Amino acid sequence: MQGVKVRVAGSAAAFAEVFRNPNLRWLEFAWAASIVGHYAYLIAVSVYAYEVGGAKAVGLVFLARLIPAAIAAPFAGLLGDRFPRERVLIGTNITRIVLVGAAAIAALADAAPIVVYILAIAATVATTPFRSAQAALTPTLARNPGELTAANAVANGVDSLAFFIGPALAGILIAVTSTGVVFALTAALIVVSTSFLILIKTERAERPHAEIEASTIVSEALAGFRAIGSHPPLRVLMILVAALPAVSGALQVYIVVSSVELFDLGTGGVGLLNSAIGAGAFFGAIAALSLTGVRRLSLAYLAGVVTWGIPLVLLGIWPEAALAVLLFGVIGFGNSIAMVAGMTLVQRTVADEVMARVFGVIQMIVMVSMGIGAAVGPLLIDAIGLEGALIATGAFLPALVLLTARPLGRIDATTSPPSEDELRILTGIPIFSPLPGTSLEQLATRLVPLRVEPGTVIVREGDSGDRFYIVAEGEVDVTQSGAALTQLGPGGYFGEIALLRDIARTATVTARTNVVVYALDREDFLAAVTGHPQSAEAAESVMSARLAGPAATGLQSAVS
Repeated sequence: MQGVKVRVAGSAAAFAEVFRNPNLRWLEFAWAASIVGHYAYLIAVSVYAYEVGGAKAVGLVFLARLIPAAIAAPFAGLLGDRFPRERVLIGTNITRIVLVGAAAIAALADAAPIVVYILAIAATVATTPFRSAQAALTPTLARNPGELTAANAVANGVDSLAFFIGPALAGILIAVTSTGVVFALTAALIVVSTSFLILIKTERAERPHAEIEASTIVSEALAGFRAIGSHPPLRVLMILVAALPAVSGALQVYIVVSSVELFDLGTGGVGLLNSAIGAGAFFGAIAALSLTGVRRLSLAYLAGVVTWGIPLVLLGIWPEAALAVLLFGVIGFGNSIAMVAGMTLVQRTVADEVMARVFGVIQMIVMVSMGIGAAVGPLLIDAIGLEGALIATGAFLPALVLLTARPLGRIDATTSPPSEDELRILTGIPIFSPLPGTSLEQLATRLVPLRVEPGTVIVREGDSGDRFYIVAEGEVDVTQSGAALTQLGPGGYFGEIALLRDIARTATVTARTNVVVYALDREDFLAAVTGHPQSAEAAESVMSARLAGPAATGLQSAVS
């Protein structure tokens, strides 16, 4: 519990740290305006579809929006790697302003529904490059590793709050005006987002525009499928990964229909019920902080899935508006637990070299499953009624958990969470501190403890580099060409320059006392650093400072 309090306090302090950097401040403001508008727009599109075509229209429009976006999502990130990222963000926003603004005009002018639907689909696809470009731009704006970590914490916090604020705002406006007004508000929020992006000032550097062959992209995508297919417990996990968003897609239909027909809340209640999910998700995200280092994560994941299903069953049995707000909050809470536990299970299980591709496959599975669920939801309502659909959909998840619990439990046997000491050692190193907690967990499991006697040479100047080292206990002497450079104690580290620059060791490190060091193999170190833009940026900063000389780096600096 104390660890959770520390993490929550650190997240609160992150806001102040980010706002001291003007560029990061403008980026976070831009993200806040964009994501609040996005969630408000989703509610308005669902309500518009229900008013025009009923429950079936809600499901079909939801499916039609998600399928193209699912196809585009794995490739949208390429834009941020081939063009200036702030320009990608601004270009994405301008496209969204045009499309959402046109949808507002069409809705207010009572244009044909197909026009609004086409614009909604196009706007969803146009949104896909924003998040990846934003995440890639953040490291170039941060002035140190601490700011990178803070910026990521703020972005995640903003997303959770927006999931509450956006639907609530949409619900209020729909209750007193119309969906067309919410479309217009969304376009206005994107304009605000763009105005903040324009304020960002960066030093532009030309980046190579290497040609990427289609065959290479297909091969990389298939590697993700192969990694999942070769691991039986992971295949079982993918069944639940697909089932949860399918129920979520159906729930988006049920929320609209139940708000109007079951709870007498009107279309404005759609925003209220979605906000309840957002509020529950926020508290669930805080509770999920305690999952770091938990051994039996499969149990936490299964509990989150069950927490999704049972409230729907209860709602079908006792369809009361007040109870619905509470139960939707419980669903949001369970969703956060399942999301964090599921992501950690994947990160603990999958090899670093295919991690991104596996998550690309998961992203596609999630979006396609949500679309299918949204299409099936209205069919269930027609077949067994709304209450029956809620009960059947909710019971589906606990039943699936009973069938998959034993094989999924085997995934815990193939993973081993690190100790708190190992995690603390990694988080104290600037190179690794920007990494998310689950990535640190995976990296910590690769650490090899070594006990070294006084006088033992750990690395020798001129030798090739094969490991990165962290001093856990004792002291070491650092020398170069026979001359003393510095001493390192607990928390000191060395070895990164030879690994990252692929050069010989630049100094000799000798145990001064009895020493305990943690060693990280070259492949694991490089995968962690080069696989995360924030960590790579931090490593470059550390190397630049160290190569500038001992006076610039201080006692706890190191060499390699």
